[in-house]
Amino acid sequence: MTSVDPPTPPPASAPSGSPTPPGGGGQTSAAPLLVVMGVTGSGKTTVGVALGRRLRVPFADADDFHSPAGIAKMSKGVALTDADRLPWLRAIGGWLAAHDAGGGVVSCSALKRSYRDVLRAAAPRVGFVHLDGDQEEVRRRVAGRRGHFMPASLVDSQFAALEPLGPGERGIVLDLRRGVEELVEDCLAAVSPARGGPGPSLPPPGDRRAR
Repeated sequence: MTSVDPPTPPPASAPSGSPTPPGGGGQTSAAPLLVVMGVTGSGKTTVGVALGRRLRVPFADADDFHSPAGIAKMSKGVALTDADRLPWLRAIGGWLAAHDAGGGVVSCSALKRSYRDVLRAAAPRVGFVHLDGDQEEVRRRVAGRRGHFMPASLVDSQFAALEPLGPGERGIVLDLRRGVEELVEDCLAAVSPARGGPGPSLPPPGDRRAR
């Protein structure tokens, strides 16, 4: 399983009289718990790894939670059904729940709201970072990949299944064409009180950063 453990951060203490981040309840806020979502080829893993390192929290790639049968099916160009995805989503939800206290980042397509509901049921405070973009751009990216089980032929089915973040979902939508460091900085601004963001949870849909 692809999992990146962060370096141990140095101890830090907040100065006396520091404001409590929103949602902190007067206590030290937990580290962010985030899902970097989007269709295949959107850059989820690259951004997720970089974001986890900057936040000093563990990272996991949802591709590593697929069963051998699921990987074989997708390798043949056959899209997974909702029934195929449910054990996979529950496994990812278990990882998020296990990292709730200390924070973590996972890359996961999370295409439908019902899929995200499974993750939220396991880890209610999770926030979503949707890397969104043009279908042709994504198709070119996937066609140029080597050694990945997901063929370019499944890009269309991924876009057909995609349900953007909606009312009541905590998250931001970012343009996948931006550089990795720019995307990471946007994410940090959204989750860090010190950078003017709303604390360890991402803002509701009405506060999303414009793409």
